[in-house]
Amino acid sequence: MISRPLIILLFALMSNLLLAQADPYIYVLGVVQDAGYPQAGCYQAHCLPAWENAELRRGATSIAAVDPVANSKYLFEATPHLPEQLYNLERVAPDKRYSLEGIFLTHAHIGHYTGLMFFGFESMNADNLPVYVMPRMKEYLSTNGPWSQLVTMNNIVLRELKDQQSVKLSNVTVTPMLVPHRDEFSETVGYQISGPNKTALFIPDINKWEIWDRSIIEEIRAVDYALVDATFFDGNELPGRNIADIPHPFVVESMEMFEELAAGDKAKVWFIHLNHSNPLLNRESEAYKRVTAQGFNVAREGDRLPL
Repeated sequence: MISRPLIILLFALMSNLLLAQADPYIYVLGVVQDAGYPQAGCYQAHCLPAWENAELRRGATSIAAVDPVANSKYLFEATPHLPEQLYNLERVAPDKRYSLEGIFLTHAHIGHYTGLMFFGFESMNADNLPVYVMPRMKEYLSTNGPWSQLVTMNNIVLRELKDQQSVKLSNVTVTPMLVPHRDEFSETVGYQISGPNKTALFIPDINKWEIWDRSIIEEIRAVDYALVDATFFDGNELPGRNIADIPHPFVVESMEMFEELAAGDKAKVWFIHLNHSNPLLNRESEAYKRVTAQGFNVAREGDRLPL
């Protein structure tokens, strides 16, 4: 016969397990810069293994917020690798249970919005799928083909966001925050994504931390996860191109800036949006070992972060 204390303990454990399964979570769908890995036209030594072995390929940066209680899921970014990323999301949050309720876009660079094409008439033919965008991004999508056709054919409906104004989505709250970046066609934002228990910061693109009007140090301290721009490990990755024309915080710069963080805060940092040249894509590289030895994380497809 099972003793009463043991029954109570088992009940408590089962209750905690069920509650954990009900919590919303972030699911990482892609971790690479806009062009993916390997990048088109790259036949150098660091790209060739992925051309020859499809298992090594990685898609452009995208995450999903999944809410088991509301049976809903939301995408952050619509990348050129959307078909594969939707399939990977289907494996953990199938459409039969979880309805895709919307997409949040950060800006109008190719790896962040061009996947919208798959929701159009020639492909999925979506029905009024909400796409959350800032004002310039809304104008850009509304007035430039082929994106405007998605609007006129009611494949998507554009919902305008405002800086620092939160959007409540059942058990998840999303807050956009403007960040400085190359804003040729739209603003650029990062997002704070909050669940009932934890909060994530998602900033895949920014020019440099020090020119932001907010303190990235304080932002990291205020959240539980910080998925942040790690496009280039350092300034030596692109011989033949002026890397100053593609401003991003180098990982080595970020690590130096984040050195003042306590160990627990360093563990909140998840580097994401890696260029095809970034040695952090190789888990055996000295760069990867250096980053993880200092207490930081490198995001991987399939990572799950409870909210």
